[in-house]
Amino acid sequence: MPSRPRPKPKILIVLHQENSSPGRVGHMLIEEGFDLDMRRPPLGDALPETLDGHAGAVVFGGPMSANDEDEFVRRETDWLNVPLRENRPFLGICLGAQMLANHLGGKVEGHGEGLVEIGWYPLKATEAGRKLMHWPEMVYQFHREGFSLPKDATLLATAETYPNQAFRYGDNAWAIQFHGELTRAMMQRWVVRGAHRFELPGAQPGRDHLGGRLIWDMHLKRWLGEFLQTIFGKQAAR
Repeated sequence: MPSRPRPKPKILIVLHQENSSPGRVGHMLIEEGFDLDMRRPPLGDALPETLDGHAGAVVFGGPMSANDEDEFVRRETDWLNVPLRENRPFLGICLGAQMLANHLGGKVEGHGEGLVEIGWYPLKATEAGRKLMHWPEMVYQFHREGFSLPKDATLLATAETYPNQAFRYGDNAWAIQFHGELTRAMMQRWVVRGAHRFELPGAQPGRDHLGGRLIWDMHLKRWLGEFLQTIFGKQAAR
């Protein structure tokens, strides 16, 4: 009898709204040979007590704050002990990065002068980041809060308004403040639904979001593919 095909390794995908999508991250992980196990804690989905059945996890962004008192925010932040304890590959994006910073004893707070990053902004890799890979010069942002660098974490990329943009903690935990996962359709949806935020200090008008995409997105996409392979690639090979 022919042998059954081996099941694909699964990546836990944590989303925070009913219509949220893992976007380009999801597409790239599927191309790398993973299945996606999507959970939405705000809608009542439970998170696994162990990642023994997963090759890693990605926690995405959302409109809430990592400092909110909602039960799911506290529960999800506490749950980050699972990938850390089990040394499983983990990536936090925006809110996910801020939750990781909180979990590790850092602080999540807004800019002292009320500035936000909503649009395309310059990014600069640190020496540790440059040793790891080539980083994009411009990245897409959509946030009103940033995080301090947790103790024993390694800063990988920085920026002017919010200096902590990417860090690594231990062997397998990674965090980025900016967004590389947006497809064109996702960006158009964010620009429409988030238009009221373009009046905030430091935010860019909607036309610049889509115009900047034509210039910088190809570089951001290339970086994202390399970054995901750095985090999850060896797991896919297994």
